[in-house]
Amino acid sequence: MSAHRSGFVGIVGRPNVGKSTLLNAWLGEKVAIVSPRPQTTRHRILGVLSRPEAQVIFLDTPGLHEPQHRLGRHLLEVTKAVIDEADVLVAVIDARSGIRAEDERVFDAIRAATRSTQRTRRARSALLALNKTDLVKKPRLLPLLEACAATRLFAECVPVSAATGDQLDVLLAQIIARLPEGPRWYEGEVPTDQSTARRISELIREQVLLATRQEVPHAAAVRLDDVVERPRVTSIRATILVERPGQKAILIGRGGVMLKRIGQEARRELERLLGRKVYLGLWVKVAEGWRADERLLRELGYAGSM
Repeated sequence: MSAHRSGFVGIVGRPNVGKSTLLNAWLGEKVAIVSPRPQTTRHRILGVLSRPEAQVIFLDTPGLHEPQHRLGRHLLEVTKAVIDEADVLVAVIDARSGIRAEDERVFDAIRAATRSTQRTRRARSALLALNKTDLVKKPRLLPLLEACAATRLFAECVPVSAATGDQLDVLLAQIIARLPEGPRWYEGEVPTDQSTARRISELIREQVLLATRQEVPHAAAVRLDDVVERPRVTSIRATILVERPGQKAILIGRGGVMLKRIGQEARRELERLLGRKVYLGLWVKVAEGWRADERLLRELGYAGSM
């Protein structure tokens, strides 16, 4: 009987390549919010996949980017920490656009981590996932696979589709084969280490991201004010923070239509998460420059934001 394997798998890449969708697909459950907006992920999100032969602990990360403010620096540090600590790294690129300059920066970070690994004699592998192949014609994939292999950085380059599930089992098998032997780190069937409060605030923020455009998605954060369990309903009160009055006006909308829409969609997601009826009260508040405010960043859960 083969030994049990367990370890940490860092999912890294530039913004909006489908890292969180990939994580959710492997877990069969939504533990990371998704949207077409860059920097949707703002925290390191841990997802646990337990099988008889292995326990895979996925670490989803914010996309690697050039930071513009204190929050951006925090996101970058979160990603760098995962790259430094993971047993296996899975770099994700968008097969539709090929290898871009932002992808090269991700490759450079992995290359540097691999070199440090060699110096410390710690075994670590890097794999590449060419995501969104369901949107690319197959003749275009071959030269892209060859270009990825030519980097000589990855043990395997696997074309996948997180949306359809195509080849995710192949990539998962490659990951498990490269994990170190070891016991389970987490017992039971808990799919993530995120608190319920964090998941609630993130599901609300997801609907803000999906409903708004331009600068509003990046300038919005959700502060959970109150969660009260009642006999037949969970009552939730939350405040959406933005940086300017104009952003507040957009979020509320004419006659409150936009905020009502966000609340309705968020309530559906929250009821799915909690398995019971939800009353959701939403408010919008201007907190000028919150992305550069250390106190507010810590209050919102962005610890170590210096």
